[in-house]
Amino acid sequence: MSDKTLTIARLISGGLIINYHCTSACRHCLYRCSPRWPREYISPDVTWKNLLMIRDLGCSKIHIGGGEPLLNPDCVVSVLDLAHEAEVDIDYVETNSSWYRGHDEACVLLDRLSAKGLSTLLVSISPFHNEHIPFYKVKGVIAACHEVGIAVFPWIAAFVSDICTFDVMTPHSLEEYQRHFGEEYVEQLPRRYWISPGGRALETFGRFTEAKTLNAIIDASAGGCKELAQVSHFHVDLFGNYIPGLCAGLSIRTNDLGKPLDPEKYPIITGLYAGGIGTLTAYAAREYGFTPKKRGYSSKCELCYEIRRALVVEKGSNSEEIPPHGHYRYG
Repeated sequence: MSDKTLTIARLISGGLIINYHCTSACRHCLYRCSPRWPREYISPDVTWKNLLMIRDLGCSKIHIGGGEPLLNPDCVVSVLDLAHEAEVDIDYVETNSSWYRGHDEACVLLDRLSAKGLSTLLVSISPFHNEHIPFYKVKGVIAACHEVGIAVFPWIAAFVSDICTFDVMTPHSLEEYQRHFGEEYVEQLPRRYWISPGGRALETFGRFTEAKTLNAIIDASAGGCKELAQVSHFHVDLFGNYIPGLCAGLSIRTNDLGKPLDPEKYPIITGLYAGGIGTLTAYAAREYGFTPKKRGYSSKCELCYEIRRALVVEKGSNSEEIPPHGHYRYG
């Protein structure tokens, strides 16, 4: 089979996105989650289909993420039950701790999840989250986990000392961190914290990168976007979309995994994989009359997002390759 044909034949490790609605709109969020998203959660039917697909493609362990999953504990319980039935282990559930109201209430919720087999909670710890969530809530969730016997995966603990420089009872903006730690604080965050070059991170960090001309961006990508085939950390969402290569805003229907993608059904994704961002730029110009808005871009990902957003928001595209459309409308 040609190396220009994209086939997702095997999955290694990944997660299930059960909602995009979130209490926060973190400036690094790959999936552009925010309070603007509708309060939609994964259904049992979609959960079951996703779990069977994940298992059939060789992956036996996943995590549960969002949005903020614990805005709907009943949904998390349903996913845990179905995962047990499907013989897919849950490594951890992610949380930003915004739901914390008090120790006793948190213990009741976490004890319920523990009884369903949850062994680990990934607790988000970063200046991005602290913009929206006071750190006392994070500390409270960690204390409740210790109380009920759920392990804590602190992501990441290295930021605790930075955050505790400020009043833990209130949120603090990135600008406050810059004033205290120095103007380069935000620019240096990717050296301390793995941040995928997509979603809101494009705006947050793109300004720190010297812009390249459109032709330079296209030429550098001419070999194709091979990261679309990466399966070491995949995500599948509540709408039955597989996100290739963690490229948020691109989607493959789960029933199309395990076989070569049809270029007629997936012209955007197959074009990117085979020919890079230049192929998408030409496709968008030909099919939708798209023209780039800038002379230079920080990366091919910035240009790719600009194109896809224009197709959804400005051109009214209903392409099945670029949902959920809320990624472009609510993020």
